[in-house]
Amino acid sequence: MSEKQQIKRCQQGDAKALKEIYERYATQMLGVCYRYVNNRETARDLLHDGFITVFTKIGDFRGEGSFEGWLRRIFVTTSLGYLRKNANFQEDARPVDEMYDLRHDGASALEAMSAQELVETIGQMPDGYRTVLNLYAVEGYSHKEIAELLHISEATSRSQYSRARTFLQKNLKKMEAV
Repeated sequence: MSEKQQIKRCQQGDAKALKEIYERYATQMLGVCYRYVNNRETARDLLHDGFITVFTKIGDFRGEGSFEGWLRRIFVTTSLGYLRKNANFQEDARPVDEMYDLRHDGASALEAMSAQELVETIGQMPDGYRTVLNLYAVEGYSHKEIAELLHISEATSRSQYSRARTFLQKNLKKMEAV
């Protein structure tokens, strides 16, 4: 059955189609949630909350754009809602050491770093850094859009992204030294 037919069945309240959508996308959307909260149990809770939203609002999906993109947006929004309630996205007052140029200082370490090591390093970032990095570098949002989503200024979004890069680069340098 095509995705379009499956979505239509979901919109008609077909429980089997809803289950199939869940099974098809749960693992991927769990990864989206985990990238934002860096806690497996919280990510599972957000996955559940996100699918409640999906199943409640599936009638709103009009087929404009990809269904997966529509889903991803719901899970990002669900994760951001959690973070807004539980994290501080304002400027981190800690001083930032000099900025590094990833092309010169971290490229070889980045190439040697496994995906798991990269996920673990990103997971060690403060919530604000990790969230802005995910929104900007992974999801492709602009700093203006991030500012609106997180209720922060564009300057704070840019600063958090810059600090996230610095955090990542410092950890890459540490790995390179080992």
